[in-house]
Amino acid sequence: MANAKDIILKPITSKEANALVKKLHYSGKVVQNSNIHIGVFLHGKLEGAMQFGSSLDKRKIMGLVKGTGWNEFIELNRMAFSEALPRNSESRALGIAMKLLKKFAPHIKWVISFADATQCGDGTIYRASGFVLTGIKKNTQIWEAPEGSRFSRTSLTDGRSKTVQGEAKQILSRVTVTKSKHMENGAASMKQYKDAGFVPLPGFQLRYIYFIDTTYRDRLTVKEIPYDKIKELGASMYRGKPCVVEQNSKEYPSMLGGASPTTTL
Repeated sequence: MANAKDIILKPITSKEANALVKKLHYSGKVVQNSNIHIGVFLHGKLEGAMQFGSSLDKRKIMGLVKGTGWNEFIELNRMAFSEALPRNSESRALGIAMKLLKKFAPHIKWVISFADATQCGDGTIYRASGFVLTGIKKNTQIWEAPEGSRFSRTSLTDGRSKTVQGEAKQILSRVTVTKSKHMENGAASMKQYKDAGFVPLPGFQLRYIYFIDTTYRDRLTVKEIPYDKIKELGASMYRGKPCVVEQNSKEYPSMLGGASPTTTL
């Protein structure tokens, strides 16, 4: 029987990674600015992929760690693994990937990623891999259209995600005709989507950072958050299902963390 030590990581093309992510990732979507693609192989077959790239709002994100250079951090945009991979493959793959980045991209000092505790999970794999929890926020990123399609707030408003915005506009056209609403041009705000009935999904977004260069951990400009805060704040989720716990009413409204998250894993 295979175990996690049997997996092999090596670079793959964006075409290979995108195809696998679209097939296996819960969102069915890729992040277009990913530029590092690492495949996870078992007995010669591609069974997983990790995609890294620049954060959409680099200036805001880099401020989380004081003194970080423009190209000294990267975001883990997508991670998708098939059920064929042995137990603990995810954490082992992450550990190997961090070592590969340290060896072949020594200018990268830390990696940021986001756990989607609105649709997927609260980051169990990150915690098992030594990531530091730096933010827990009530979801404002993932929005659902009246007919059920889901979009990230960033993709609707950044002015660059033309394909996604085209899909959303088609929904707006159908809904606004029914509701006799005026559809605005451009994608500068969420007002037109709110007017058409788009709503944020209930849930949370969690932000994690892995320090390849451990000296950078002392430069954090936000507080590290103990893992048990996830359960305390009612943000626990596993495989898309919330874990119901008693919430701390004093801390729930404001939540914890700094910069708003980008599109999540």
